[in-house]
Amino acid sequence: MSKTIPLWRAQSLGDVPHGFAGRRGGASTGVIASLNCGLGAGDAPAAVATNRRRAAEAVLGGAALTSVYQVHSAVCVSVDQPWGDDARPQADALVTNRPGILLGIVTADCVPVLLADKAAAVVGAAHAGWKGALCGVTDATIEAMEALGAQRRRIAAAIGPCIARASYEVDRNLFDAFTDDDCDNERFFFDGKSGHWQFDLEAYVAARLAAAGLSHIEALGLDTYRREEDFYSYRRATHRGEPNYGRQLSMIGNVQ
Repeated sequence: MSKTIPLWRAQSLGDVPHGFAGRRGGASTGVIASLNCGLGAGDAPAAVATNRRRAAEAVLGGAALTSVYQVHSAVCVSVDQPWGDDARPQADALVTNRPGILLGIVTADCVPVLLADKAAAVVGAAHAGWKGALCGVTDATIEAMEALGAQRRRIAAAIGPCIARASYEVDRNLFDAFTDDDCDNERFFFDGKSGHWQFDLEAYVAARLAAAGLSHIEALGLDTYRREEDFYSYRRATHRGEPNYGRQLSMIGNVQ
């Protein structure tokens, strides 16, 4: 963890510039204090801009933070030059082989995945909520990285802070969505109260990455729901009836 802006890093990504930010070290106040990096969180624009700048500087100083308008899809875009926040395309993953660009995705229980082929200088970032994960957002990211020269046998992937199995109760509709797609997905669901299951989204994403041919996969095992001081959580805020929730930022880039 960084001693400035708290950042969690993955051993699997080595010295590739990256970091999973939490909720500490920012300028936001109230229920979304303090490092809210979500542009759609109803936060003061100046505070969000400050938070995003601080987080980006902690990972790769001078880089242009580039993100997308996330819609829970399997769409991945390739970045050859940075765009402004007002020009974000609708997508849930980004890849680049350009130096000086810092890819960023926001989450608040969904799974952030950072990927890198260091030898090819190709990096990627994916936002995998259950819909995007099931539709194949990580597969799309790997394919987009290959289009830029990466080789999947060399790609390392890190799964950052997300809601854990013990905190993620789901109903029959979600269970059916996954098991109808592949009956083997039942292994990611564990008995809960009547008509409900505890879903291991982190393990599902890891398995999806492995099925795509990746052999270097690291899951950090950080539960956004239970670690309130460290992370934002959509589900926790919903359970408490809070009016809003923040988003944490996950970032990866190439050196300039």
